[in-house]
Amino acid sequence: MPQKRRLLWYISILLIVLLFCLGIRLMPPSKPGNLGLTDGKLGGCPSSPNCVSSEANDAAHRVAPIEFTGSIADAKEQLVHIVGQLPRTSLVTERENYLHFECRSKIFRFIDDLEFYLDAKSKSIQMRSASRIGYSDLGVNRDRANKIREAFQFTRE
Repeated sequence: MPQKRRLLWYISILLIVLLFCLGIRLMPPSKPGNLGLTDGKLGGCPSSPNCVSSEANDAAHRVAPIEFTGSIADAKEQLVHIVGQLPRTSLVTERENYLHFECRSKIFRFIDDLEFYLDAKSKSIQMRSASRIGYSDLGVNRDRANKIREAFQFTRE
């Protein structure tokens, strides 16, 4: 293939990829229907690896819940403070025992939903972090959940 033709081919592929990414960026993802609590449980994870939950039954999606002492109000306040320090993260819904945050990726502004259920009976915080679009998240949701748990435990000590 002559050099000019190869260069045009590479530029064409690059433009297609950029237009695709721009199209995804401009397309507002709709909120999933499984946000919130149903019978005291967070929504489940899809089969794709872009979701983690402390209530998941399979190891691929499971993360440990956060244990707390004291009142739900104190735990929630601490949790809101910790998550509020994450970049590009905003609180969407706050109830007595439930929190929902949206986390945006830096470059393409993809939205991940981050949810917490504070269970007074078990003194645990169940959490779910899931990407709205795509298949793989390259471990972003798991890393986020683990960092939040570590920060929560660190501030307790």
